[in-house]
Amino acid sequence: MRCKTRSLVRFAAAGVLLIGISASQVEAQAQAEPKLQDTIAQRSLACAACHGKEGRATRDGYFPRIAGKPAGYLYNQLINFREGHRRYPMMTYMVAHLSDDYLLEMAQYFSDLHLPYPPPQAPNVSQQVLQRGRQLVVNGDPSRKIHACIACHGAQLTGVSPAIPSLVGLSRDYLNSQFGAWKTGARRAAAPDCMADISRQLTPDDIGAVSAWLASRQVPADMTPRAATSVKLPVACGSFPQ
Repeated sequence: MRCKTRSLVRFAAAGVLLIGISASQVEAQAQAEPKLQDTIAQRSLACAACHGKEGRATRDGYFPRIAGKPAGYLYNQLINFREGHRRYPMMTYMVAHLSDDYLLEMAQYFSDLHLPYPPPQAPNVSQQVLQRGRQLVVNGDPSRKIHACIACHGAQLTGVSPAIPSLVGLSRDYLNSQFGAWKTGARRAAAPDCMADISRQLTPDDIGAVSAWLASRQVPADMTPRAATSVKLPVACGSFPQ
């Protein structure tokens, strides 16, 4: 019986010693670890799960690049998700309780990230389809009163500050999904909703051609959006009052 008692005492003592070592190790490790900085860059890491590191977009092609987009455009989209003008449950959940000032800070942070773009993906469509897409993007279709994309998004399609986004550097899947959202009303903007009006005039073949041509374009070396003072929109657009 005494032997058993001595063994239990030794075991308990060893346990106390191990606990003491473990606690000291944990404390030392905690002191050695660097403290996280409470910065907008750190807080925006949650966006990387979908939009990729630094907002460069992910490989699946559905989530768009947000790095380098005009701050006004990004801010408007965050507001639209929060207010239900754009519908995507994950985004709505992320921004539902964030203030206007915080959303603007996030938008400005990503807008200031001017990072290299990956090479475009070769579209699996005919040259005829690509030519049709180019025609609509560059010249529009006057017979149907459809304005060219470059009339609003800039000659290089790099966007216009403060609120018109670039159209190059986006995947075909994402472009198709957004045209569909405009057509069905799943995506809305301030009235007059110019993109919704334009999208409803486009046929499925038009949209497929435009998205294929845009997704195939080489991204310009300078993706800086044009200044608003250099652009006169051909239609009234609530997101870009002039």
